[in-house]
Amino acid sequence: MTSIFQHALGADFDRLHPMLQRRFGVGLDAGYGCIGRGTMAHIRRGPWWTIPFLRIGRIRNILIPDLGTNVPFTVENYPYRDPFGRETITFVREYRVRRRPSRFDATMILCDGKILDYLGTHQHLAVDLDLSVERDGSLRLRSDAQRFYEGPLAFRFPMLFSGRADLHESFDDAENVYRIRLEVRNDIFGFLFGYEGEFTCDFVPASDAPDRLKPRRHERRV
Repeated sequence: MTSIFQHALGADFDRLHPMLQRRFGVGLDAGYGCIGRGTMAHIRRGPWWTIPFLRIGRIRNILIPDLGTNVPFTVENYPYRDPFGRETITFVREYRVRRRPSRFDATMILCDGKILDYLGTHQHLAVDLDLSVERDGSLRLRSDAQRFYEGPLAFRFPMLFSGRADLHESFDDAENVYRIRLEVRNDIFGFLFGYEGEFTCDFVPASDAPDRLKPRRHERRV
């Protein structure tokens, strides 16, 4: 019973904190999903000129323009097999800064031994991810090359107009909570978006993801 993250990390998966092994062990073979509920202590964004880009991204649940402190959020990780036969894991986050929640949609697959992250409701962006295990057993995830797909249109997305994500997830034994920290930076313009928070997880039996968490369109191209 090997998850896509265990495949991608190889022997390093065993160096993860046991609670992170359980969280990132979600998969079809494992037969369970993970529902995280917690609070973002801070949701931040860059200077005023970043707001239009964040609002455009919000249309397809790729970015969120909100600011807030002590923001309730959920993250839902469910395994399913997509229409092309690929095992897929949902990473759908919902934030309640306003009366209407903001949502960030991501679905991940294993591609050539690495994790590929499709972003948005229509999987418009395919992002290569680099995973590593830190000395304390935490997981670090960094994004790399990005490709944009829409109908017949396909091109490598220029990083000048995008950002690189650096996400760190750990488990706090003293508080019995998961901790998460994210920063998205542009190579030239600097900080664009970030958050920091904590959450607990419920592990539930699952062999398929609810339809509400699946993208409206699946992209074959990687």
